Amino acid sequence: MSVVVIVVGLLITAIGLLGLVSPERLIHFVKSVQTPAGLYSAAGLRVLLGVALWFAAPASRAPDVLRILAVLVFVAGLITPSFGLERSRKLLEWWWSRGGAFIRVWGCIASAFGLLLIYSVAA
Repeated sequence: MSVVVIVVGLLITAIGLLGLVSPERLIHFVKSVQTPAGLYSAAGLRVLLGVALWFAAPASRAPDVLRILAVLVFVAGLITPSFGLERSRKLLEWWWSRGGAFIRVWGCIASAFGLLLIYSVAA
């Protein structure tokens, strides 16, 4: 499961870096995946990451932190479909209305989170 966590961590880091370097491109990317299939894919990815974190936790550098993250991410994956596309679009508009600096800060946070996941499970 560590490999799954590393791959998802790399994906999160890459998306965070995209937001840091080019907030406009990140918003364009997010808009392009705001479809029913994209919503269910995001939910599935969150559930998968939650399960992977849970099983990778015992051998990680921060087992308790990963277990807590596993539960949070798993539950987020389960409730993602109920969030709906309309709310998702409104949230994206709210994000975009805050400006590029706001998105860059969240890009840094996402990149740090992705790198933390990788560091936690890398041997």
